[in-house]
Amino acid sequence: MFQVKWIWKNLEGCRKRYVFGLFSTILLAILSLGNSLIISNIMDTVFNPIQESGIVTEEARSRLIMLVSILIGFTFFRTSFQYLSTITYEACSQKLVYKLRRDIYANMQAQDSLFYSRNRIGDLMTRLTGDMDMVRHATAWVLPQMLDCVFMFTAASVCFLVINWQFALSLLVITPIIFLLTKSFAKTAHPLFIQIRERLSELNTNAQENIAGNRVVKAFAREEYEEKQFDEKNKSYHDANIKANMKWMQFSPYIEGFSQSLSVAVLLVGGLFLIQGRITIGQFTLFNGLSWTLSNPMRMIGMLINDMQRFFASANKVIELFYARSTIVSREDALKLEDGKIKGDIEFRGASLKIDKKEVLKDINLKINKGETVAIMGPTGSGKTSLVNLIPRMMDVGKGKVLIDGESVSLYNLKELRSCIGIATQDVFLFSDTVDGNIAYGDSKLPEEKVKEFAKMAAVDFAEKLSDGFDTLIGERGTGLSGGQKQRIALARALAVRPSILILDDTTSAVDMETEKYIQNQLDSLDFECTKVIVAQRISTTKRADRIVILNEGEIVDIGTHEELIARPGYYREVYCLQNGIQEEQVG
Repeated sequence: MFQVKWIWKNLEGCRKRYVFGLFSTILLAILSLGNSLIISNIMDTVFNPIQESGIVTEEARSRLIMLVSILIGFTFFRTSFQYLSTITYEACSQKLVYKLRRDIYANMQAQDSLFYSRNRIGDLMTRLTGDMDMVRHATAWVLPQMLDCVFMFTAASVCFLVINWQFALSLLVITPIIFLLTKSFAKTAHPLFIQIRERLSELNTNAQENIAGNRVVKAFAREEYEEKQFDEKNKSYHDANIKANMKWMQFSPYIEGFSQSLSVAVLLVGGLFLIQGRITIGQFTLFNGLSWTLSNPMRMIGMLINDMQRFFASANKVIELFYARSTIVSREDALKLEDGKIKGDIEFRGASLKIDKKEVLKDINLKINKGETVAIMGPTGSGKTSLVNLIPRMMDVGKGKVLIDGESVSLYNLKELRSCIGIATQDVFLFSDTVDGNIAYGDSKLPEEKVKEFAKMAAVDFAEKLSDGFDTLIGERGTGLSGGQKQRIALARALAVRPSILILDDTTSAVDMETEKYIQNQLDSLDFECTKVIVAQRISTTKRADRIVILNEGEIVDIGTHEELIARPGYYREVYCLQNGIQEEQVG
């Protein structure tokens, strides 16, 4: 029952209200006997004497009015208290889910890149929506109803035993059978509801990927294929639900049948006891009226066990996300930056990196001085992106060190460190916001004139031609813009934070040569000091760098200037000849 303890822990701030709700449920369960007890009293003290004597006395009339008034007042009180209890549970459950969503989302923001590579977006969305709603449902309804059933059944059983223990035992004899049935159902249903949860996650993931990649789907005319894939996931989810529901249907008739048999038992046994004079007509009425307080918990328990199994399956996924911890975190004794800035000296000292047990970088030794421009080149999969990701601690080295200004990056506060680094990645992501909003994302207080200044540096001249200029709303992920336009906005966004270190990962690969030349001129004449690390495959991009680093299979195989590298055989010279359409013999 760790899931229930976890809910209690996170109810901090409204535990007193929730405890009030629980006590109100217990009280209401006991008060459920009230109506039947009052009616029983009316039968024995008013109607029965009148029937025996055939005379309606003033005393009987007064007593009837008094008892009916009590019955009306009691019913009104119980209904009002029930309403207050329901409101309390709903308020507490909504506050719980609000807090959990906020905390889990904040926790997700703190996760490293490996977390998102291990978890599917559709699955994460399912945890934040469907699974979270199941937690709310359990808190507001399932747990209170289980408590209500337990205390209502207990109170009715005690009442019956006090009035006539023989009659009570004849009714309670079937309860062990029902409890055994529900226990058996819970044991077999749990794995089925886990399966339902997984199939829903797969369905949502498939839908999310298809919607996000709709352009690719249309480009390859794969709509029918995607529909088939979705149908398979949908069918799998449907079948899992049917399987779980059919399992419940196997148990439901037995539980329903045994529960309804109580009414028959009351008529048969109660009628016999009434004829024999062992109970009064009022007691018989009481037993008949309270039979639902025994049968209803028995009928409800199966449905509640059903919901509890769904809750356990969903809560486990939410709890897993709640307690997920990133391996990349700020130290408590993190270094404080002077003026909130770093100088920009970078050093890789014997840095090695493994991803999924595969060695991506091997013993990297490289020093980049403040204000220097260094280009990183190499074949696909040589570790270029992984290398630059070590600087802002998107990943942490397995062995060795990465230092900034002579201190290990692990000693810096993550937020402060990353606020000093501007990054424009090869996989451009733009938010569903205006052009202005996307450029000023790193500093929302940036004045409009500054936004336009950085936009000019990155050649975002096309923004003025959009329908609303810089206030034009961009679709999700930059829908409606070309690849080159998105890259230029991403570059302007990176420059807008005036970084001490600027990391450009193949940022100008989709722009034309003229625009690229303009951007390079702007980068060379920045009005703030900035160390630039540029990952690129174009010689036109790398030749201006102070140094060019060549990577191959995670190792540095060559370092030099443009002139030095084309003067000797190697990867850089081959790329240079290929891009310029000349033979290697002609170089030099």
